[in-house]
Amino acid sequence: MSEVPDLDSVLVEVGDGVARVVLNRPEQRNSLSSGMLRDLLAALTWCREAEEVRVVVLTGAGDRAFCAGADLSSFGGEVSELERHEDRRLFVDLFSLFEDLGKPVVGRINGHALAGGMGLACACDLLLAVEGATFATPEIKVGLWPAMIQAVLARNLPRKLLLEMVLLGERWSAGQMKEAGMVNRVLGSLEELDAATAEVTGALARKSPLVLKLGRDSFYTQQDMEFRAALEYLRSQLTLVTLSEDAREGVTAFFEKREPEFKGR
Repeated sequence: MSEVPDLDSVLVEVGDGVARVVLNRPEQRNSLSSGMLRDLLAALTWCREAEEVRVVVLTGAGDRAFCAGADLSSFGGEVSELERHEDRRLFVDLFSLFEDLGKPVVGRINGHALAGGMGLACACDLLLAVEGATFATPEIKVGLWPAMIQAVLARNLPRKLLLEMVLLGERWSAGQMKEAGMVNRVLGSLEELDAATAEVTGALARKSPLVLKLGRDSFYTQQDMEFRAALEYLRSQLTLVTLSEDAREGVTAFFEKREPEFKGR
């Protein structure tokens, strides 16, 4: 097993093929300082490369907030506007890394997901949220715009709903986000949230890691392609999948009425 990274603002724990990545600034409601963004990039990069990791869980420390968004104070001070502009490239790198991770990411939304925190939530493949969690893009209320998360939000929410969120900045409940199709499950307590997270990640960890990677990669690659080009690309990806040992094992196990033993080949 490769050495788990020791980071200042993010905790990484691994067990049974699941890496738990925790935003660990609960006293600041897990806000995204530049240090937090760098640590999160380092943690997810390690998860991408670690063979023992099949699934990633992203969550926040404490029970108040998943992530309250960017730490505005950390982007202020005496730095120039050019330096701030360059610092925001961390968001570009982070959201690109989510798509290129090659492994499913389950968001465990243990509290409020606001501004950049909502962007992080939308970057996850699946979202499980506690009932009291809220989601919002409140930037407009302080004269800002959620530009760094807008592309991610636009790929996860209906157009008119997203425009209402970004133009008004109001909070939406986990239940409303489930109705909108952004949240997969809403749980009544943190205990139920943990149980559902364990259930979903356990099921994912038993799937073929090779097929999960190829399939997930194809999902994100085709989303911005022209329709006919997407169809041709997906045809080629299906051929790659069917040539794998895991695909043959899965079909054989189906006919033999047993659980498949996937080896990632």
